[in-house]
Amino acid sequence: MCSLQTILDNIELQVLTDPLEYSEIEIQSGYTSDLLSCVMTGAKADGVWVTLIANINIVAVASLLDIPAIIITENAQPDAATIARANREGIVLLSTPVGSYQIVGRLWELGIKD
Repeated sequence: MCSLQTILDNIELQVLTDPLEYSEIEIQSGYTSDLLSCVMTGAKADGVWVTLIANINIVAVASLLDIPAIIITENAQPDAATIARANREGIVLLSTPVGSYQIVGRLWELGIKD
């Protein structure tokens, strides 16, 4: 478990949404999948989701599951409507050119092992 601020301090990620108090957002687990149905059955609340999906459906799923942050990999970029919806829902969207496999490894190194 670590704060979202710790993740931002240790992994080069671009924040796409409005600033929040990242040190107050505790990340307790992680999940990676590009299939929304898998995320809906496997991801846990208060986790970070790693995916290359960048459409508005990721915000709906994250909101439903109380996932506070999504890392979008491989330079996939959400559109303005997706970012606006994430802002309304209080979900942090992060982007990286790095692939999902590498990001998951970095999260593991930070202690997010569930």
